[in-house]
Amino acid sequence: MNHHPLFSEMASAAIHAAQSDLGENAHLVPVYATSTFTFDNARQGMDRFSGAAPGYIYSRFGNPTVTVAEELIATLEGFGIVQDNGAPLPLKAILHASGQAAMATMFLANIAAGDTVLTHYSLYGGTHEFLFDFLPKFGVKALIADLHQPETVAQLLQQDRSIKMIHIESPANPSMRCVDIAAICKAAHGYGVKVSVDNTFATPYLQQPFRYGADFVFHSTTKFLNGHGTAIGGVLIGKDLPLMQKINKTAKLLGGCANPFDTFLLIQGIKTLELRMKQHCSNAMQVAEFLHAHPAVSVVNFNGLPSHPDYELSARQMRHPGAVMSFELKDGFEAALRFIDRLQMCLRAVSVGTADTLVSHPASMTHSGMKKEDREKAGISDGLIRMSVGLESVGDIIRDLEQALI
Repeated sequence: MNHHPLFSEMASAAIHAAQSDLGENAHLVPVYATSTFTFDNARQGMDRFSGAAPGYIYSRFGNPTVTVAEELIATLEGFGIVQDNGAPLPLKAILHASGQAAMATMFLANIAAGDTVLTHYSLYGGTHEFLFDFLPKFGVKALIADLHQPETVAQLLQQDRSIKMIHIESPANPSMRCVDIAAICKAAHGYGVKVSVDNTFATPYLQQPFRYGADFVFHSTTKFLNGHGTAIGGVLIGKDLPLMQKINKTAKLLGGCANPFDTFLLIQGIKTLELRMKQHCSNAMQVAEFLHAHPAVSVVNFNGLPSHPDYELSARQMRHPGAVMSFELKDGFEAALRFIDRLQMCLRAVSVGTADTLVSHPASMTHSGMKKEDREKAGISDGLIRMSVGLESVGDIIRDLEQALI
């Protein structure tokens, strides 16, 4: 299920699609803090294991709290999207213990030794390490190319038939570069290649990759979906339902199952997704304009600024630019450290998407596992600063940045 006739806007779906009949008419979805589930008799247990009868068995395989969250996220990612026959696009979501776990399930369920994954520079550091350090041990190759040129992508696919997946982040971490999802999907599908999109920075409120043909979407739900920094989580969503059933088997075997209490917190966070994203984006636009005009700043990477190379693409593909940006100071690395240390309200922390503004240093933190030459190719200099703009008064955010830039 990915829409409801009563919901004309995503804000309503984010609140009411999580309603359930679980647990004595509880207003909120209960936390099913149980590792296992009982059977009324031996036959029922046998039938549940064989798939002949519905029902829960063991929380690594499925949990009622987790099911509600999965259906909620699938609803939002597919909200308003219809197939050629006019029917809603059916989606299945699999919730995981982290975004990294969701990503691992996606790749390991879709590729094998001898296959190649095509991707781009400026990826989340953990994704880059997984693709270029971990998967090669199992005979899988990762290839980086400029995915901003669809004709180049088509040429690569024609030349290298070992490419089985194209993986993109749009907007990318931390350059905020955007990729034309529809163009990539059109090129990929012509060669039977699947496309996965990391939609963490955008959320389904700002961007719905399935609308443009994506095969898989995943999120670190830790970020904007949760919105409060209270729980780690990740989700993988797909539109090929028989394939997703097989992928669910991979997820179970890998064991990265979601925690019911963390899932409860995620559901509560999603209820305010649209409200929060509107304010995040409004604040971020004003902060980006302030930084762009500041004499101490040499460059601001924010897809909402006309100076960003993907400004027009972002405007076409996303509802708003988002709330994450990166920037460099004219005096480089030492100036960046002084700036970060001088912050008084904005917090020094990795991650994004929380109610408070977070500032980090990618080269030594989130992307420290990458080789220096790879970081530099991705535009991650030693002086780059990443900022997730929060929900504080934008005037207070700017005042803190201004005093730290002195």
